[in-house]
Amino acid sequence: MSESQSAPPTRVLRAPDVRDMLGAALEVLRQHKDEVDALNVFPVPDGDTGANMALTMQSAWKEIDDKSFDHAGAMFRAFAMGAIRGARGNSGVILSQILRGMADTMGDLPEFDAKALAQAFRQGQKIAYQGVMQPVEGTILTIIRAVADAGEHAVALNDDIGFLFETSLNKARSALAQTPEMLPVLKQAGVVDAGGQGLVYIIKGMTRYVQGETILAIQQAAPTPGPQPHLADLGDEWGYDIQYLIYNARPDEDAIRHRLIDLGGESIVVGRSGTITKVHVHGEDPGPFLSYGASLGHLDDVVVENMTLQTLRRRGEWDENGPIAADAGQEEMTPGEHCSNVVAVAPGEGFASVFKSLGACQVVTGGQTMNPSAEELLQALERVPESEIILLPNNKNIIMAAHQAASLADKKVFVVETRTLPQGVAAMFAFNPDLEAATNVRQMQAMAAHVHAIEVTTAVRDTQINGVEVNENDAIALADGDLCCTGKHPDEVALQAIASLEENEENDVITIYYGRPGSEEQAQNLARALTERYPDKEIDVLSGGQPHYHYIISVE
Repeated sequence: MSESQSAPPTRVLRAPDVRDMLGAALEVLRQHKDEVDALNVFPVPDGDTGANMALTMQSAWKEIDDKSFDHAGAMFRAFAMGAIRGARGNSGVILSQILRGMADTMGDLPEFDAKALAQAFRQGQKIAYQGVMQPVEGTILTIIRAVADAGEHAVALNDDIGFLFETSLNKARSALAQTPEMLPVLKQAGVVDAGGQGLVYIIKGMTRYVQGETILAIQQAAPTPGPQPHLADLGDEWGYDIQYLIYNARPDEDAIRHRLIDLGGESIVVGRSGTITKVHVHGEDPGPFLSYGASLGHLDDVVVENMTLQTLRRRGEWDENGPIAADAGQEEMTPGEHCSNVVAVAPGEGFASVFKSLGACQVVTGGQTMNPSAEELLQALERVPESEIILLPNNKNIIMAAHQAASLADKKVFVVETRTLPQGVAAMFAFNPDLEAATNVRQMQAMAAHVHAIEVTTAVRDTQINGVEVNENDAIALADGDLCCTGKHPDEVALQAIASLEENEENDVITIYYGRPGSEEQAQNLARALTERYPDKEIDVLSGGQPHYHYIISVE
């Protein structure tokens, strides 16, 4: 049923209705995940707002999937707790706080009416605003406030839940369209707020279900995927390629496909001929996909290929003896050696090695496009034996999840809000294992504040930001998070960005961390150019291993 068609009034939602409504919300968000990812202000190839919100919702869904609830409030409370523990990125954390606030209102109710839902949206808005130190309008916060306003207005006129959701969705869309007028950076980039768009899709999914559409109908109405890239255009691939045949599987292809998505699968192909179903999926861990297939029937022709090792071998970073060190003189830290009470987040093998060599006790894999969840951070915190722990997020989009993990931990956790990897490395240099945690935190914060970070990548679309014209496929540089330079070659923009920093202050050390799009040879060429330009500075080159970014450069 379309949103414009009338439906019988809905006066109450019971537990099965709430479950399906939340499932519809997840389905619609998942269908539009890539679209939300593309709404990045900066034209960088790692927009992840849609992915973070979808993974947060997926984590929440796992808390109620395949479980029986007779109490709608208990179900929603479980859903909210799943979102809190699985929250990824700032957008995912704020979404989890919206759900937490709604659960505060509805958690004790066996069923929901329009009045309860309106009150829940308002409480969700209040908790979300409280969870942000400096709330900014023109973001997801604006959208939840519009939803809450519309809900209160609707319930004053009508007790039909369908009317409440339709009114809220219309108000949310209107507020989303206004976000570029509230945030100039959105207007310059020609986009609406990504987190706000994600929330609109969640409300849209709820609305479609309440107005009579089944989840199956919503799945079947999914947008047609765009043209697929030619194989020659595909970049490096990571994780595992899993393929197998299933004999006599009872679920249809669509049901299998969606279960594979729930398990975190990507690049999914499911086909059937007679009694044989062919499954092809990419994932980080083959175990859950194989177990699921085996639960449906006998498996045959099982193929599991490690795409990460294939990529590393192709790049000359792995041989029959294992990883090839970027620096042959660098030794791996023996587990426990110089282990501190510090947990750090890092996106690549090189950066992980740097943090371990400086004494980090746990390194959580993550960064742009792969923000770790609050639960993953919490698990790392629990593996540290000390009762007081320092957590370095090393990415501005992980800071909120870090604080959320800290609030869930049984230990005292200090979050040093490092917004970039160079800040995190600098903070580790300031760490002294003989000092108490609070003292270390002050020293690490002070050291991190004096480090500049330059990130060099390739633009994924045309735009103009802060007076800088960007064309798709240009090399671009962000200095301390602001787009500053564009050109035809990564080295060109890196030199421009460093020069712009040198205009304002004198720095002594420049460290180039090269990533997967680049190579050590390219980084050494850049280092030689910098040495010619700045002969008195110390220039270092290290492997970072980060995806998407040719260079991450520390200037201090």
